[in-house]
Amino acid sequence: MIDAAVLDRLGLSDLPEGEKQLVAGALRIVDLPPGTTVFSPGSICAGWIMVEDGSVRVVMTSDTGREILLYRVGAGESCALTTACLFGEDPYAATGVTEVATRAILVPAATVFRLIEMSDSFRKMVFQGFGHRITDILHTMEDAVFHPLDARLAALLLERVGPDGTVTATQAELAAELGSVREVVTRKLGKLSDAGVLERQRGTIRVMKPEALRQIRMNDE
Repeated sequence: MIDAAVLDRLGLSDLPEGEKQLVAGALRIVDLPPGTTVFSPGSICAGWIMVEDGSVRVVMTSDTGREILLYRVGAGESCALTTACLFGEDPYAATGVTEVATRAILVPAATVFRLIEMSDSFRKMVFQGFGHRITDILHTMEDAVFHPLDARLAALLLERVGPDGTVTATQAELAAELGSVREVVTRKLGKLSDAGVLERQRGTIRVMKPEALRQIRMNDE
């Protein structure tokens, strides 16, 4: 049985006690290992999901195999694409994959529709989360269309760099986040490496001159 804390996180504290018990019996906690495909293009949405802990990476893939990262779903967040597919009764058009061990709350579709009618708090949480995520997607599209790749790559490396100066990501992963292709990102990283700005290693990048990346990013502002 789902405990009261989970119901509160779903915004269901305004439900009568009897309804809470019925809802609690319908919810499921799912634990997913890293690299698990949560949904893929063409699959049907079975319910609404909120991530409790971990991260789900949502990417869209073109016919040519090119990927772009739409967004990540972190702890306390829901997936906008899942919400859209659930209410639009459409299949998924992108892929969601867990990046790390992830725990999520699954609310079956029939229960979601019932709660939308019954709970003001749940309804507000669902649609606020959807709205915020759409804004994130629009920012991603804006960056991909209106800002040069050099500046976006520099900004991404600065965002992802750890305290030890290391970015843990493959070149294919960076390309997906930037909406580019691996070959182009590889060339850009090669130029930065030749200039002594970074060092490329297998699966990691060590940033040697973060000030140079900041300057590249600033040149686009």
